[in-house]
Amino acid sequence: MEEQGTGLAKRLGTLLSGLLECMCFAGVIFGWASLVYVLKDFHYFEELCVPAANGTGNGTQGPDCRAQDEQLSLVFTVGSFMNNFMAFPTGYIFDRFGTMPARLLAISLYTGGTLLIAFSTAATALILFPAMCLLSIGGILLILTNMQVGNLFGKHRSTIITLYNGAFDSSSAVFLVVKLLSEQGLTLREMFLFLSACSAWHLTRTFFLMPRWHIPYPLPPGYAYGLRCRRQGCSYRTHEEQRPGLGDGAHEPSDPYLEPGPGGADAGKALMGKGESGAGPGHGEPPGMSFRACVFSKLFFWHLMWLSVMQLRHYLFIGTLNPMLEHLAARDTALVSTYTNAFAFTQLCGVLCAPWNGLILDRHKRGRSKDGSAKGGSDSLADLRSCVLSLAVTVLQCVAFSVCASVPVLPVQYATFILQVLSRSFLYGGNAAFLAIAFPLEHFGKLYGLVMGLSAVVSLLQYPCFALIKGPLSDDPFYVNIGLIVVVLLAFVSPLVVLRECQRREREQEKQHVDSPSLTLAKAGVESSI
Repeated sequence: MEEQGTGLAKRLGTLLSGLLECMCFAGVIFGWASLVYVLKDFHYFEELCVPAANGTGNGTQGPDCRAQDEQLSLVFTVGSFMNNFMAFPTGYIFDRFGTMPARLLAISLYTGGTLLIAFSTAATALILFPAMCLLSIGGILLILTNMQVGNLFGKHRSTIITLYNGAFDSSSAVFLVVKLLSEQGLTLREMFLFLSACSAWHLTRTFFLMPRWHIPYPLPPGYAYGLRCRRQGCSYRTHEEQRPGLGDGAHEPSDPYLEPGPGGADAGKALMGKGESGAGPGHGEPPGMSFRACVFSKLFFWHLMWLSVMQLRHYLFIGTLNPMLEHLAARDTALVSTYTNAFAFTQLCGVLCAPWNGLILDRHKRGRSKDGSAKGGSDSLADLRSCVLSLAVTVLQCVAFSVCASVPVLPVQYATFILQVLSRSFLYGGNAAFLAIAFPLEHFGKLYGLVMGLSAVVSLLQYPCFALIKGPLSDDPFYVNIGLIVVVLLAFVSPLVVLRECQRREREQEKQHVDSPSLTLAKAGVESSI
């Protein structure tokens, strides 16, 4: 009992410390609107501003700084692109080398990014480009290694995965803290040196509260991880990873305290697990489905479209928030600061909103599980059908957010901020959950990285959209916002495709149930005649 209590305490410590890590570090780049305000105060790219006396300015006071806004927007575009595009290679590193090497790489990249910003000045503002890229790549690796923590808590796995994704969204509020401290007189160097020093916290978690390889699911008896185990490095990989020759369903005894050598660990299995009802062979797509067949399926294509268009909408909003507020507030600096703070505060709610999506998925699955024993395969169909509601609700939220963002009235933006954080918190948790449910689990890591990477290419469209707003549209984003609403409506195709796929599989199962009694009777007749 004492060992069980100690194990539970350690798992809770891993959960809470991982939540804190994701909330304070993983997705800080998405607090860009607050950091832009600080960078402008410290005169980054200010040399791109031109005097307004020639009549080209947009206001009665101050120079025309549209070129400065474009350059800062380009920094965010490149950084956010790397955040998603590098998900595929970093996912491979996590798959191939395990948790500890991946986290050590993440910590190195993240620390390098914070140090570059700490020692940057207005004269060396171009350093922001590699700095934000390093922060993005380090952050995505941190959350990737943390999502497997859900495997420690069994049936609450989906809720914890979405909770961590919500914490990732909430970490954008870190740059609000930077903004507020800057207004109190602290410099960028002081604040980012402190963030660099927090690497000691990440290292402590890596060695004491995280596994060497991956967290398996379901957890075998006596599972332990971290350095303080009965033997050195007793974290271990799944049964499939330890015994590559074993097929699905073969479970030979293995030493739970044996540290395996390096090998081709599949993080998709470690992250989402095997052995849960509907999560093994037959879960989602047929287990024999190849990676190529998954990529070229209708489900994957329309899910990629679903993620890409809504992600583009969110990225463009975050990247253009500061100039949009300046336009609506007639360049009233105090008013822009107030609304920037309000936006950053709402981002903190991401960690509270994201688990709602996990509860939708888990509750629906539990409701169906009672019938699962009576109807073969119905559990996996219940999981897939639960995605229909999750996908559709996410699109509805994004449409509502886009409509509010299109209204050129400053007070309406408070509603926009709330809907934006709600939509974004559903977006990424729902993405991970859908890929785990709809496709074979052995392809999860590759598909997750690929869908994030391809959606990153689409997100590059935010910069030409921004240039269009700042140029021909004269700082008025109304027509671009209307166009984006139309584009976001395309995302409704994805839940419809998933619904049709569910109906197809139900018809196949019904046909199998009709055929199976006749086969049983025929077999009984043959045996009786013998």
